[in-house]
Amino acid sequence: MINDSLVLVDYISRQRKKGVDVATAALTAGVSRFRPVMLTSITTFSGLVPIMFSTSTQAQYLIPMAISLGFGIIFATMITLVLIPANVLIAEDLRTLVRTIRGQNKGQKPDWIKI
Repeated sequence: MINDSLVLVDYISRQRKKGVDVATAALTAGVSRFRPVMLTSITTFSGLVPIMFSTSTQAQYLIPMAISLGFGIIFATMITLVLIPANVLIAEDLRTLVRTIRGQNKGQKPDWIKI
């Protein structure tokens, strides 16, 4: 999941360096990086499937771990695709707010401040 998060954040950063606004960069990151994120998660889950369905007595202690890890990866993938772009947008809003309070934005205020 760390790799999936890094892929999204790296894409957003590259788009920001090209001059794209943060909202567009976050939206396009989820769309354009959806396939690599899903492939990473599906292959990891697929690697755990043989342990999940193992009937060996030696694997009986590993089956609960494989099940929780596998389904945790699937759940975390969906959360990553939603929360990482949302957290980037929140961080940018906070950065803009701090700059506005410090007076570094030269009169520019975020759209959501109606003062």
